[in-house]
Amino acid sequence: MATVYRARCHVLNRDVAVKVLREEYTTDEEFIKRFNIEAQAVASLTHPNIVSVYDVGHEGNLYYIVMELVKGKTLKEVIVEDGMLGWKWSVKIALQIASALETAHKNNIIHRDIKPHNIIITEDGTAKVTDFGIAKAVSNATITAFGTTIGSVHYFSPEHARGGLTDEKSDLYSLGVVIYEMVTGRVPFDADTPVSVALKHMQEEPIEAKVINPELPDGVNKIIVKAMQKDASKRYRNATEMIKDLNAVLRNPDIASVGTIQNDFATRRIDIDESMKKDVGTSTPENPEDNKKKGVFRKIGDFFGRHKALKIFAIVFACILVFVLSLGITFLILMSGKVKEVQVPDLSNMTMEQAQSKVDSLKLKVEKVDEKYDPTIPEGQIISQDPKYQDNFKIKEGATISVIVSKGQQMTTVPDVLGKAKDEAYKLLQDANLNVVEQDENSDTVQKGYVLKQDTEKDTQVAAGSDVVIHISTGIEQVQVPDLSGKSEADAKAAITSAKLTYKATIVSNDPSKPNGAVVSQDIAPGSTVDKNTAITITVNQFNEVKSANVIVNIKSLTGYVATTEDSGSIEAAPKVTVKVLVDNTAAATGTFSKDSTNAKLSITSNNSVAMITIVIEEDGSEIYRNPAGSKTISGDINIP
Repeated sequence: MATVYRARCHVLNRDVAVKVLREEYTTDEEFIKRFNIEAQAVASLTHPNIVSVYDVGHEGNLYYIVMELVKGKTLKEVIVEDGMLGWKWSVKIALQIASALETAHKNNIIHRDIKPHNIIITEDGTAKVTDFGIAKAVSNATITAFGTTIGSVHYFSPEHARGGLTDEKSDLYSLGVVIYEMVTGRVPFDADTPVSVALKHMQEEPIEAKVINPELPDGVNKIIVKAMQKDASKRYRNATEMIKDLNAVLRNPDIASVGTIQNDFATRRIDIDESMKKDVGTSTPENPEDNKKKGVFRKIGDFFGRHKALKIFAIVFACILVFVLSLGITFLILMSGKVKEVQVPDLSNMTMEQAQSKVDSLKLKVEKVDEKYDPTIPEGQIISQDPKYQDNFKIKEGATISVIVSKGQQMTTVPDVLGKAKDEAYKLLQDANLNVVEQDENSDTVQKGYVLKQDTEKDTQVAAGSDVVIHISTGIEQVQVPDLSGKSEADAKAAITSAKLTYKATIVSNDPSKPNGAVVSQDIAPGSTVDKNTAITITVNQFNEVKSANVIVNIKSLTGYVATTEDSGSIEAAPKVTVKVLVDNTAAATGTFSKDSTNAKLSITSNNSVAMITIVIEEDGSEIYRNPAGSKTISGDINIP
């Protein structure tokens, strides 16, 4: 009914435990009432063996209790880890629990759920009783809430199991069960269902703890027997009486006076016979035969009066004879009442006929109490037995062993869950006694959370408990958008495809401040998570970029110029020519140079990186040379030829 948190109290600088009522119960008045009862009950108790409560309250619909944080293990954890516990340690723990109950009972508080799970053993060995969540004042105690029994069935008192009123003696019965479990390592009653366990508490006698643990002192065994009496009037009247006996067995483990069950006999009427009437003075006629007998006895008395030594011998002999006869009779009575004990047989995997033959040889009985499906035990063979088989565990001849018999492997039909919501598919498969194995899978067509595929076809007959794999749609696959900036248009398209996305369009921009021919933006931000195949539009920067170069023209070579000698014998000056450079058939540069020049330089520009270069040479206004130099990269120096 509540969740417990570890918290830190900053006022007192210590760790505490905070129990908070679960949210689903905060609108239920009955649950809130029980929660408040717990808080009030525990807050009123102060004892070293009861978990202390520091504060209680609520804020809105948040109901809480602040209590002592106990470091240690539950008694149940200790029993599970260590098994059968030492009897002295068990008695000391029982004393602490009984002391806590004594204080609670004196405050009219019944715990009503005493069990090892609600007892914490601290690191120094102190027992702390906790969880008074179902405790109520004795004056208005009932055992049910919302039609269900409160408590743990393995530790129920018979009246608790019947649905009757519970009191202090009910807590002492549960404590008896706890001691039994500590000294034997097992609960006195166990079965496959809580109802069966409850019936055993009401109807059956447990195997005595000393039978399971022969080392257990008689005194401790007697305390357990008395605490677990089905008739509450035969149990300890209060925790104080139980504490007295627990202390006594610590001093003398085999003390005979502990655990004695006192019977409150009803008043009876007893008739007075004739001899008694004589004794009280009533007068009746004497019988002659009686007088003869009296005479014989008088003579014997007179004889022994005269022979005193013989009288002493006769008395001693009579005493010895009486002692021997008494001893013999006692031995015969004990032998006649003692039932032979036999080892509990292992009946697992036997048929009822085989089990019957086995128990007959041991003078035991076997009874089939239930049938269940079992995937591993063939039909008709025994699945489990009560009492269970254990080495050196004996029971009395004539006892009955209850068994559960296998109905074999249960078959079931696989339902059709294709296209159904996940929760509905789980219910259909689990109702068919099948185990669901879930796998996630992307789908472009099936809605998220619905069954996309089932590995075992519908209407297939399979063994109950088989695995059925269902594929649950996680919807359209989600992918991450890549960063396309700086990529060429071709590289960007390749990256889009690789990311399981689709290319939609290219927008052209003209920004000389940004790289030419590169992606400068995208319509979905990089790193975004989108559905697979989402379309992306990119923006690519494209503009006419001016390129420049120097055209170096060897005029002399192109025109074939050869210098001539004048009449005076000197070399005449070379004539001037005009050189034009055409870029893609458009005049780009013009210059005048000497016809014998070998490196006439003209600077050109172009919007294209590669262009068609044409050289034209004119002399005296007439074109003397024209020749396309071919496609050239507009960069650096271009030498022609």
